[in-house]
Parts: sequence; structure tokens; C-alpha cells
Amino acid sequence: QTKMKLDHFLRFLVFLWVSLIISASPTCKLKGKFNLNGFQEATGSHLVLGGMFPIHFRIISSNASSTTVPESEECEGFNFRTFRWVRAMMFAINEINNRKDILPNINLGYTIYDSCFTISKAVEGTLTYLTGQDEAVPNYRCSAGAPLAALIGAGGSALSIATARILGLYYFPQVAYSSSCSVLSDKFQFPSFLRTIPNDNFQSRAMARLIVSFGWTWVGTIAADDDYGKYGIKLFKEEVEKVGVCISFSETLPKVYSMEKILKVVHTIKASTANIIVVFSSETDFNPLIEEIVNHNMTGKTWIASEAWSTSALISRPEYSSTLGGTIGFAIRRAEIKGFKDFLHTINPRTSSDKLVHEFWQRAFNCTLPNSLLTINKTSSNNNSTQSRIHNIPPFSENLCTGNEKLDDIGNTYSDVTQLRLTYSVYKAVYTAAYALHNLQACEEGSGPFVNGTCANILDFEPWQLMYYLKHVNFSTHGEVVRFDSSGDVNATYDIINWLRNPDGSVSYVNIGHYDSTVPLEHQMTVDNGSIFWNNDETEVPRSVCSESCLPGTRKGIRQGEPVCCFDCILCADGEITNETDSRECIQCPEDYWSNANKDECVKKLVEYLAFEEALGITLIALSVFGACIALSIVVVFIIYRDTALVKANDRELSFLIQLALAIIILSSIVFIGKPARWSCMTRQVLLALAFALCLSCVMGKAVLLMLTAKAAKAKSSENTDKELLKPLYQKLIAFTGTIIQGIICTIYLVLIPPYPIKNTASQNIKIILECNEGSVIFLCCVFGYDVLLALLCFIFAFIGRKLPDNFNEAKFMTFAMLVFFIVWISFVPAYLSTRGKFMVAVEIFAILASSFGLLGCLFVPKCYIIILKPERNTEELVRGKPTGNDKSAPPSSVSLTSEANSTTISTVPVDE
Repeated sequence: QTKMKLDHFLRFLVFLWVSLIISASPTCKLKGKFNLNGFQEATGSHLVLGGMFPIHFRIISSNASSTTVPESEECEGFNFRTFRWVRAMMFAINEINNRKDILPNINLGYTIYDSCFTISKAVEGTLTYLTGQDEAVPNYRCSAGAPLAALIGAGGSALSIATARILGLYYFPQVAYSSSCSVLSDKFQFPSFLRTIPNDNFQSRAMARLIVSFGWTWVGTIAADDDYGKYGIKLFKEEVEKVGVCISFSETLPKVYSMEKILKVVHTIKASTANIIVVFSSETDFNPLIEEIVNHNMTGKTWIASEAWSTSALISRPEYSSTLGGTIGFAIRRAEIKGFKDFLHTINPRTSSDKLVHEFWQRAFNCTLPNSLLTINKTSSNNNSTQSRIHNIPPFSENLCTGNEKLDDIGNTYSDVTQLRLTYSVYKAVYTAAYALHNLQACEEGSGPFVNGTCANILDFEPWQLMYYLKHVNFSTHGEVVRFDSSGDVNATYDIINWLRNPDGSVSYVNIGHYDSTVPLEHQMTVDNGSIFWNNDETEVPRSVCSESCLPGTRKGIRQGEPVCCFDCILCADGEITNETDSRECIQCPEDYWSNANKDECVKKLVEYLAFEEALGITLIALSVFGACIALSIVVVFIIYRDTALVKANDRELSFLIQLALAIIILSSIVFIGKPARWSCMTRQVLLALAFALCLSCVMGKAVLLMLTAKAAKAKSSENTDKELLKPLYQKLIAFTGTIIQGIICTIYLVLIPPYPIKNTASQNIKIILECNEGSVIFLCCVFGYDVLLALLCFIFAFIGRKLPDNFNEAKFMTFAMLVFFIVWISFVPAYLSTRGKFMVAVEIFAILASSFGLLGCLFVPKCYIIILKPERNTEELVRGKPTGNDKSAPPSSVSLTSEANSTTISTVPVDE
């Protein structure tokens, strides 16, 4: 037993020794102490609402040396606008505490921190809220005060994203008032985040619709280097590019001030031809750029503002109005909060020991408080001139503040309640949390939303229990219904405002339109174009295009390697049109239509054919009738003088047939005139070919006899040998045979491939030529080739007989006639091929008439001359070549063989049988 007691005693000593060692070794080590400024009112409160506001612009840059203990940074650049937001939260909580219909018997307090518009400060504040102390131990809450119900904040989207990632781990409620970035709607990443400001998706789409409504196709974009700017401008670019708007440039504003980067953006803007610039940025990030733009005296641009700076007093200062006047911006819903202006004026450094109140007073009145509780950081004091240059906030003056200064005397942004937009959003955020707490308090056991119908205790609830009531909150304030969708977003409503530059340089915000996402798409956005003030001092909408619109009659020609909005306007080809502005392709006109001179309309083509009523047609008809009359006149002469020697010579019947054929040829030209019809197309070429064949066959019959006569005269052949060869019947048989062959060819042509009328739309662009399709070019060549063959044989036979000794040698005139025939038709071919339309027909008619007149003149005019004007020479002796006693001029050696009734006489000019 003694041994056992000793053993227990030793174990006790060992345990005591180990416990002492463990107790002597520290289990927690403080890594750092947060330096947070703000306001706190939690005494006597049952619940506390947290708030986070960017009261300062940024933290003061500190030395990154590792030789000293790091300290939490101080903030610089006091922001009067966001300080008003802080006061709006205080006002809303005081108002709720004084109401009996919301949270009866519950007093709300607040703890507000300054995020300094910096993520690191926002994270510090978040950890402090969760742990209850600025010596934060993550995952533990060490405060014994009133429980923190929800966080209002934390300002910009980037700040809220950082805080929401931490708060979401505990499902701790966060209601944002100015964080509009679309990514915050992702409940997988941010399950406990809600907001009283619309999602930026609506704003980006509304901006895109605004750009399109004014016809701007060439815009520049500028975005802050944070989630708010990146996501907002990304969706905007996607929306405008869908409808053909091009981005001239896309620049990013640095989060940390850099003159080099700012100047790069300025030079990009100056180099661009875009007159419209869309800016997605906070006022803090945009202010350094606009200050540099003003220094470069850059005007003539129209700025499209996102809600984060569209009503910013920091940006809409008089010294910027010449550059930013005419800006069009989107602003969230505005409201007038009763009693708020009086509440703002209750602040006074004499009744408050808060450092931020003291700093506010000194900045507002440019003075220094005596024995101030707030000592401005030495570094901040040394950099006052830099702050003044960047933020336009004056350094502290040597003038002393009394605390009796009047806020009404300075016209400060803090006391300006004309544009309570984000201030109203803060007010709604506080009321959202209050109504959710009120609904939680009003829960009745057995009908609650939690397990088995239980309710949460208003003084001891879990964050996730309050989140249920926040998601289902539904209340009205200032004529607006506040409720959240499944993504924690509210309905999107925006005022579209225009910056009107006043004569004194100040800027007034004029409401020119409205956007409401709850109505049908076609009615969501309305803009009064007539009330817009433009920066160019004109009433017309400024133009912003890379290339001017292509007018009707032209099409867009893409420039290689450039955006689609940069193009050349190319005139449509003949026969093509565009009847709309900025057409990408020209439209081919229908077959019977052609483009007008401006290439913007298809007009009906002119119908062309050689008409009877036009001057050329009348002239050709007159020539044809005249030629036919001449031919018929010669026939009449030959009939009257049919018994004379010259008419009887060489078969007068063939002469009559030749004259008749020539009359038909001349009159056939009339068939070529007029609108082509099926009968006329089939008649004109065939009639012409047959008439020529008849004429040339008869001439050939005459020419053959003359050739044989010439050979006989030369060879002095016997009468018996030539009697059978020289019978006139053979001449008629030759003429008949030649004509019949042509008739057979023409019949085959008309039966197999007859000509037919067509509309020729290919020869001339602006005209429809009514003409005859000859059916088969080969057949047509055969038809007229046969006539050419007859003419060639006539020429050969006549040429052989041209040297007969005679008084009137008809063979010479036949030779000349065939030469004229060939000359006319050889000249006709190139002229015919080089013309189109009615002039082609006219050329063919001229060729017909010319060749007809040539044959008529060469064959019959000399005979008519002798018959009518020299009748003394129209005797048988002279014609036959027999000399008389009075005619001593006849050649003595002429051969005379006269054909009588039963005998044949060979003479220089054979006579009829």
C-alpha cells in the first residue's frame, strides 16, 4: 500500500510539473493590432448594427522596411460625401429607435469603421466585427457586449467582395449600399450578401442601349482596376459589340496613383477619334485622370458616367465643368429624407470627442481645433501639399476653429441633400436589417420557419437565422417597395441625368430620362433628347463614328486589320443597288431593271427597238419606199419600151424578174422595222435571202450567156456548136434552179430552228433590246452564204465577159454591180458587229438598201439613160453592133449574130428570143 501511495504521489508530481510547464508556455500570440477609426454607440443597446464606410480615400503609404515592427496604416484624404453616408446610418438607427412599429422594446446601437477605400482596412474591420475586438482571433468572438446583428457596407464592390468572402464563411448577414458589381450575385461564393443598390448588369445593358439609341458606333472605355470596373465594362462591351458598336480603346485606371499610367490614358484619349467615353469607376479612382485631362485642356468629348461618380461633387467641380459639361450618367433612385438635413447640422466638435468629427470640422472650415483630441499624423502633415494636389482638399490652416462655425455657410458636399442617392441606399440598408430583425422578433412559436416550427430569440440568435428573414424582407419606404430576388438583388431603377454647365461654372444635374427593369423591354428606357445639354454647345447629338455611314448606293468595304466600324464606302457595281444606309452587300436588280445613277433604286430598263414612229425608222421607211418606187418606175419604163432593142437584149423577162426582186429586197427592209414579232422574225431574213437569191440567179443567168458569147467570139466557134448552148431557156432554168435551192435551204431553216423574238438584256446594261434570235447561226450563215456564192459566180461570169467588143457591153455593168454588192456587205459586217440594238438593225437596213441601190444603179440606170435620154442609140443596129451608113463610128470588126425566130445570131449584146 505504501508503494502504491508513493506511486500515486510521484504521478501527481509529474502531472503538476507538466501542468506548470504548459501554463508557463504561451498558447496564443498576438500578431498585430488594428488601427481602426470610427463611431460606436452600443451602450444600453440590445442589438448592434455594424457599418463600414470609406470615410477616407486611401491609406498612407508606409515604409516597407523589415527593421521595425509593422503597424496598421493611417488613412488620408477626408471624403465629405461618404461622411454623410455615415451620418445617414446614424440617422436611420435613431429614427428606428424612436418608432414604436419597428422593433418595440429593442434598442439598436451601431459600430462604424472607416475602410479608407482599401481592402486591407475592410478586412481588418470585418475581423473586428466577428471577434468583437481589434486584437482579432479568427473563429472566436470574445466580446461580451450586445450581439452584432448585421453589417452595413463595406463601400465599393472590391471592398464588399473581400468582406463578403469572410462573412460568408459564417453565413453572417451583410447588406451593401454601394456595391453593384455583378459577381456579388453569385450565392455560391457570397451566400450571405444582399444589397439595396441595383446589380451592374442592368446598368451595363442600359448604357449599351443608350449608346445605340444615339447612333454612336465608336466609343472608348475606361474602367477602374477593380471588380466593379472590370465586370461592369466587360458586360457593356459585350452588349454593344452584339449590335455592331466598336471599342476605340479600353484603358484601366490604376488603384495606386501613378502619373505615368495616368498620362498614358490621357494620350490614348487624345489620339482616339472617339467622341464618346464610357467610364466605370469610383470618384476616387477617376479624379486623378480627370484632373490631368483638364490640365491638357481636352474638350469636345462626351462622357458616359456610371452611378459611382455620376453625382459626385468631387468630380462635378466648377474647374472641371468645361471638360465634363454635358456628361450623361446613370444614377440610382433619389429620395428626400425628412429631417435628415437638420440631423446633419447637429454635428459639432464641442459636443463630440470622436477623432473623425474633429477632422471633419477642421477640413470643412480649413482651421485647426485648439487642444484637438485628434493629432494629425506627422506623415500626413508632411504630405499636405501632395494631398491638396491629388484630392483638392486644403491643408490645415493656422486659423483656429471656435466650434461655433455654421455648416450652412460653406455649401459643403456633406450638407448637400439635393442628390440623396447613395445616402438613401444606406438608409434603405439600415431599414432592411431593422425589418428583418422585427420579423424575427414577431415570430410565434410553432409557426416559425425553423425546425419543428421554432423561432429564433431576438437577443440570442444565429447569423443564419437572421439571413432567412433578410431574404424574405418586404417593406415600403418613400414610395418604393424593397424586396430581394434569389440572388439578393433589388429591382433596378435608374435616373438618367445630364450635367448642365451653369454660367458661373457650377454643374446642375438635370433628369433627362429613366430606366426601369420591371417593365417590358421596349418601355424600360426613356430619354428626352431635346432637353440634353451637349459639351459642344450645340443642340445636335454629337457624332462618334470611325467611318461615316455609307449612303444608299454604296456598301461597306472592310478595312483589313481594323474594327468592323472602320470601313470604306464602295459604290455599287452597275446593275446593283443599296436602298439602306450602311448596307454590307449590294442587291442585284431584277432582269428587266437596272440601277439608276445614284445606285439607290432599280429602275425599269428602257425598251429599245427600231420603231416606225421615230425619226430613224421614218427615214429608213422613206428610203425603202423611194427605192421601191425607183425599181417599179424602171419596170414601167421597161414595159413601155419592151419592144426596143435594148430592152429585148439578153432576155427581158429576166430583167423584169431582177427589177421585181430588187423591189422586194428594198421593201423587205421595212419588215426589220418595228417591234419584233414571231412572224416578222421568221419573215425578214428568209424574204431577204430569197429575194437576193432570185435577183442574183437571174443576173447569173444573164452573166453565163455573156460569158459564153465572149468565149464564142474569141474562139470563133461554129453556129451549130453554140445554138443549143445559147438558148434563152437555159438562162431561165439557171435563175429558177438558183432560187429553188435557196428556197429549200430557207424551208429547212424555218422548220428545224426558226427565228423568234427575244428580250436581249445582256448586250446593254440599261436597255432591253427587243430583237430576233436567229435560231441557228449556222443555218443563217448557210442561207446568206449561198447568196454570197451566187454573187461570186455572177462576178466571175460577168468579169470573163467584160471585154466583148460592143457598143453597150452589159457584162461590164454586171461586174461593177457585183463589186458594189461585195463592197457594201464587206463594209457592213464590221459595222454590224460593232453596234447594238436598233442601230444594228439600222446598219443592216442601210446595207440592204445600199446593195439594192447599187445593183439597181449599175444594171438598169445606164439602160434607162439610153432608153429615155438617148433613144437614137436604142436601135437594133447599134445594140447588135451592126454599122449603118450614117454610123461611121461602129467598129468594123464587130461580130454580129442575131437571134431571129428560127435562128440564133451572136452579137455583142444578145437579144431576147
